[in-house]
Amino acid sequence: MTAELGQFALILALFAAVFQAVFPFVGFSAGDPALRAIARSAAIMQGGLVAFAFGCLMVAHAVSDFSVVNVVENSHSAKPFVYKLSGVWGNHEGSMLLWVLILALYGAAVSLVGRNARSTLTSNALAIQGAVAAAFIAFILFTSNPFARIFPAPADGADLNPLLQDPGLAIHPPFLYLGYVGFSVTFAYAIAGLIEKRIDAEWARVVRPWALAAWVFLTIGIALGSWWAYYELGWGGFWAWDPVENASFMPWLAGTAFLHSVRVVEKRDALKVWTALLAILAFSLSLIGTFLVRSGILTSVHAFAVDPARGVFILAILAAVVGGSLALFAVRGAALTSQSTFQPVSREGAILLNNVLLVTACGTVFIGTFYPLFVDIVSGERISVGAPYFNATFLPLMAILLLILAPGAMLAWKRGALKEGLARLLAAALAGVAAFVIAAWLTWPKPVAAALGAGLAVWALVATFGDLGMRAKFRSGAYQASMARLRGLPPSYLGMIIAHVGLAIVALGVLGAGVWRTETVQRMQRGDVIRAGAYEARLVDVVEATGPNFVAEHAVFAIEKGGKPIREMKAERRFYPVRGMQTTEAGIWTTLAGDLYLTLGEQTAGAGWAVRAYYNPLVFWLWFGSGLLAVGGIVAAAERAGARRRAPTPKAVAAAGAAA
Repeated sequence: MTAELGQFALILALFAAVFQAVFPFVGFSAGDPALRAIARSAAIMQGGLVAFAFGCLMVAHAVSDFSVVNVVENSHSAKPFVYKLSGVWGNHEGSMLLWVLILALYGAAVSLVGRNARSTLTSNALAIQGAVAAAFIAFILFTSNPFARIFPAPADGADLNPLLQDPGLAIHPPFLYLGYVGFSVTFAYAIAGLIEKRIDAEWARVVRPWALAAWVFLTIGIALGSWWAYYELGWGGFWAWDPVENASFMPWLAGTAFLHSVRVVEKRDALKVWTALLAILAFSLSLIGTFLVRSGILTSVHAFAVDPARGVFILAILAAVVGGSLALFAVRGAALTSQSTFQPVSREGAILLNNVLLVTACGTVFIGTFYPLFVDIVSGERISVGAPYFNATFLPLMAILLLILAPGAMLAWKRGALKEGLARLLAAALAGVAAFVIAAWLTWPKPVAAALGAGLAVWALVATFGDLGMRAKFRSGAYQASMARLRGLPPSYLGMIIAHVGLAIVALGVLGAGVWRTETVQRMQRGDVIRAGAYEARLVDVVEATGPNFVAEHAVFAIEKGGKPIREMKAERRFYPVRGMQTTEAGIWTTLAGDLYLTLGEQTAGAGWAVRAYYNPLVFWLWFGSGLLAVGGIVAAAERAGARRRAPTPKAVAAAGAAA
């Protein structure tokens, strides 16, 4: 009965989404506020109905209802309870229902939070969201029904993919979808603004908090996915330029560019056409990621579906959303004129350069991701585009971005004094040069380009802190007054500082774990020693172990440095008999300087176990920097939330803008 209730709720949600999509536009055309208001009620109703349907699927998984096909294919009675719940979105049908749930909840949130926003703008945005929701609910009902029954019901299930039975994968998809789908709000407001021919400062103030929320969630989701790949897949790396990894990274790059450009619209009423295009691009890339995962054209640990019919359906949605929005942009974009001007050397000019670099970087990732797929479709030839391409095209753009990060943030709006700003960056330049020399010396004969990247990261880090110190006037000697100035800085500025610091730290982590790491592979018997970095790992013993739904070989290593014992580490190789799959549980010892990383491979008679040992310098800072990026977005969003609570006067808004 639970499955039937969920199915019925989804059907009702489809009708609610259609009402949400149609009536606001009718009301907008007829000038009828009552018809426009239907969007708010329909959005809240749709959110409640989809939430109920999702709850029904969770109940089916929680109680192991093997009369539901989705439960049979993705669960097992012996599976730990937490993975029974996370298994709801560990498959195509359930993950699509989660996708629609988040879309519906965003729509409900817009209808509640946006009551004081310009009425036609919000109602039209809700209509756009309703149309997108209707398309995806129809996709679920007609091609991916999570409530389909099977009779007679089997005694047990086929279990969840063992790679997904992990805490990281339990929370990674929800955060990723909160980011992906969050850009639907900025997209909807962009389309509504184009319909009304009004992309202005008020529009930017409405949109920016939603963009920040989506960007923060997507940042966390990507970081969690990278962390999971690092510790679960047993290959010692954190990013493989997998097409589905790239599919989440591209909207992040476009969303980052959008966050910067929407600030220009808000502060200077400029870059309006470009900002609207970025809003369309960010959500379009999110839909492209959804298509990649579910079209059947990829074979990946991330991919859910292999049914081409589903891919065709999503491709039709993608064509309608992207094609329709770009057509509207082509017709209405020219009407978004601005009287605001600025000099190339200004905050606006720096943000525009930032945008060009980010969009170009996004383009290089897009080409590297889709070119092999295009060649395969056209000629049937399978080629691969791997790390060498991305390192040669993407990383130089990021190096330039680090170079301009701090100088651009220091410039004033409209017209900046570049010479004076650069004079204040002497200490940062010296720190960057020193970091380059030290890194090149310590890592020789590793590539000097990596040492240059470290120098640029330190330059950006020191320069960013220098800008903060200058604004707080720490050099004045009046500590209390400086702290008062620091507390008085706008949250948007403080969020920018935190995020820029996070980006510089991420760059150091990427260089350490991606370029400077060392790897050793060795066949080991009990008592043998393997070396990684400055450490030695002695294989003490390998014993058999059992889990709730797996059996394992459990290895114990004694870690030494310079002949002195330090600690023990453990690594496992698991086998899941229901799925017939093996997984690796790496042993990882994390320090601020780097990670010692051990994995246990198969045993060969007479030769022992295959053991891989990695030393990954600075990898902790990769995760820490990612966290700072997210914190920076949260702090910046606090400015808008606080502004809504205080309801500031125009004079107060102008004063805050001058301070920023």
